Amino acid sequence: MNAKIFLKSLFVVLVLLLLVLMGMNNRGMVEFSLPPVIPKRIQQPAALMYFSFFAIGFLTGTILWAGGGKKSSGSSRSGSDRK
Repeated sequence: MNAKIFLKSLFVVLVLLLLVLMGMNNRGMVEFSLPPVIPKRIQQPAALMYFSFFAIGFLTGTILWAGGGKKSSGSSRSGSDRK
């Protein structure tokens, strides 16, 4: 297994563990207000708010990381082409 993939997987598991701990210990209701986008206040359990913000951040990071750029086939040369 690639060490980089292992470390990324370990990081995701630790972040999910942190979300579970926040969910277990923050059961109170919190208010969220964002007047330009959401006209009324939203009341949700704190754990649900933590999870929502994590999910939005995770999806944003995934979209930014995925990119969509093309790989140029002309710039890479095989071993037999090198001198």
